[in-house]
Amino acid sequence: MPRFARRITQTSRKSYGMFAKAAALGNDGRDLIHLELGQPVHDTPSHIKDATIRALQAGEVHYSDLQGILPLRQALAAKLREHNKLDVEAGEILITNGLTQASFAAFMALVDDGDEVILLEPYYPQHLGKVEMAGGRVVFAPLDKEAGFRIRKELIAPLVTPRTRMIVLVNPSNPTGRVYCREELQDVADLAIEHDLVVVSDEVYEQIVFDRSEHVSIASLPGMKERTISMFAFTKAYAMDGWRLGYLAADKAMMPALMKVTASEVTHVNTFIQHGALAAVTGPAAVLDEMVEDDRRKRDLVVSRLNQMPGVKCAMPEGTIYAFPDISGTGLGAQEAADAILDKVDVVVEAGSFYGPAGEGHLRVCFGSQSHERLEEAMDRLARFFNGL
Repeated sequence: MPRFARRITQTSRKSYGMFAKAAALGNDGRDLIHLELGQPVHDTPSHIKDATIRALQAGEVHYSDLQGILPLRQALAAKLREHNKLDVEAGEILITNGLTQASFAAFMALVDDGDEVILLEPYYPQHLGKVEMAGGRVVFAPLDKEAGFRIRKELIAPLVTPRTRMIVLVNPSNPTGRVYCREELQDVADLAIEHDLVVVSDEVYEQIVFDRSEHVSIASLPGMKERTISMFAFTKAYAMDGWRLGYLAADKAMMPALMKVTASEVTHVNTFIQHGALAAVTGPAAVLDEMVEDDRRKRDLVVSRLNQMPGVKCAMPEGTIYAFPDISGTGLGAQEAADAILDKVDVVVEAGSFYGPAGEGHLRVCFGSQSHERLEEAMDRLARFFNGL
């Protein structure tokens, strides 16, 4: 066997949670309903596909701008100025292979061996693995669980040390479904400014917010643009998860370092699909609104049904495509419950503990990954499970 690099052997083992367990069952004939994977059920809108096909047929098949085609970056700059209140120009945007590559570039460009990076717990597991691969040490900061997983400055501040380099934010939050308010984000901003920290802000669910919730980009707060890498993607809102297309916005002083990573890694994003992304940004907003409204109806269905099950309490998600029900009233641990639900009623949900110890006693249920009919069936099966305890 070859000797593997320490970044592989001395970092946390990559886990795919219940998705891997369900996949291992193979084609055994079971009718599994998958609520563990954050995959939109909607098809990519036709005008996005059509623009991509036209670009392909027009010969947009060669190398292009390492930073992303200029018309797309100009359109995204206009979108970020109008909707996110970010003072950015096209030169401060980098097109990436999904938000996944954007975050990898951010950590590789800014984290040195031994630097400490604060993740808010429950955390998104992919960020943990990338920080470690960059040589960083992850420090977990708790959210205020009793207040619905609210950000509290007093819970984060004691964890800041001279080695702290960065705070990672996921807003709207995966897995909790929270949309952090301006006051909460100001707490993070105050810490970042006081201690000269960088904030890496994962905003992949920015457009999937419900009711009167308002998504605020932390880079729009005073003093935060120059110290924030804001990351976005077409994955969820435009149902383009298989396209692997995202982007980041950062102060122009950071762009050479970020591009040193991405250019070395993939040169640039596939040329012709960027024309599809341009159609997404400049196309009719009604298409996006319809998909978000569909997600809202599914959210209402799932939360209502979960709250009727014994031992289960579920807060109403303010955004994302996830519910995060509290099952501690059943006496089951999170992983124990997820395993039993798969075994007994053929529904795949993710254990809250997959997102760190703060997620214990919870399950993450993706309501955006199935049709209304399949969600009804999934809720019937879950009711059967919890009623049978």
